[in-house]
Amino acid sequence: MANSMAKSFLQAAATEEVVSPLRVVQIEGLVILKIIKHCKEFSPALVTGQLLGLDVGSVLEVTNCFPFPIREEDEEIEADGANYQLEMMRCLREVNVDNNTVGWYQSTILGSYQTVELIETFMNYQENIRRCVCIIYDPSRSNQGVLALKALKLSDSFMELYRANSFTGEKLREKNLSWMDIFEEIPIKVSNSALISAFMTELESDTPVTQCDYDRLQLSSNPYMERNMEFLIECMDDLSVEQQKFQFYYRSLSRQQAQQQAWLQKRRADNMQRKAAGEDPLPEEDPSNPIFKPIPEPSRLESFLITNQIANYCNQINGVSGQSFNRLYLMKSLHDN
Repeated sequence: MANSMAKSFLQAAATEEVVSPLRVVQIEGLVILKIIKHCKEFSPALVTGQLLGLDVGSVLEVTNCFPFPIREEDEEIEADGANYQLEMMRCLREVNVDNNTVGWYQSTILGSYQTVELIETFMNYQENIRRCVCIIYDPSRSNQGVLALKALKLSDSFMELYRANSFTGEKLREKNLSWMDIFEEIPIKVSNSALISAFMTELESDTPVTQCDYDRLQLSSNPYMERNMEFLIECMDDLSVEQQKFQFYYRSLSRQQAQQQAWLQKRRADNMQRKAAGEDPLPEEDPSNPIFKPIPEPSRLESFLITNQIANYCNQINGVSGQSFNRLYLMKSLHDN
């Protein structure tokens, strides 16, 4: 009876583990403040840090974090960074603080985070952690009055293709994977204890309007728009280079197919002559011939990431333009009155 109950419990736990996808990332307010402080202090340099917490069902709770030292190319400094991380985890464990790794955070500039390095970091974390997320914070966009904080994870279908290192057109069509299916954005829920919420209520000022509210009415958004346009033009140039690679591949493929057809017609003519002379025909395929060597198809991963980045820049430009128009119409109404 006990064995059957234990077996059913294990089966239920395994079933729950399989069917409970990640629905929300719950972050404590203090962790968000730490991330913002770290990223703004070193801006425009890019920084990273470790996220600590608990994986509970479909919720990933982030209860603490600590920054990583600035990365250097020196191997000794990288080793010191790894030792620093282990020492921090040990110290947190000694003071009974959550020390389970649930991912990492990093800063970005104008949302330019969709790179191969981010994917490789995700795959390295996935080897040791069942579920992990990356918190992206953009200080430059936050200066426009938006809390640019998002939680990302890799989609399961993309991870399968990345492990197989197969990003050909056939495999992508087989998995029905597009450039929008690389990353999945997980909703973020900010959580505070009752004591902190009460303290924040005490700190609230009685004045209905603050300086922050006036800052949101700043009309100038030219620097932000200009940098977005510069990055967008660079991405368009990179995408053009990737398209040239595919054009060269298809030209080489069509040239090879024409050579194969010409060789095959010549071989068939020779076989007809040999057959008329009573000789054995030659095989119609010659693997040793260079024209039958398959041409490797270039990977579509880089073009997918560039396309994703272009869409991100366009969305940012669209959002800032809409806010700017709203402020301009508001100021026009004030002047008319």
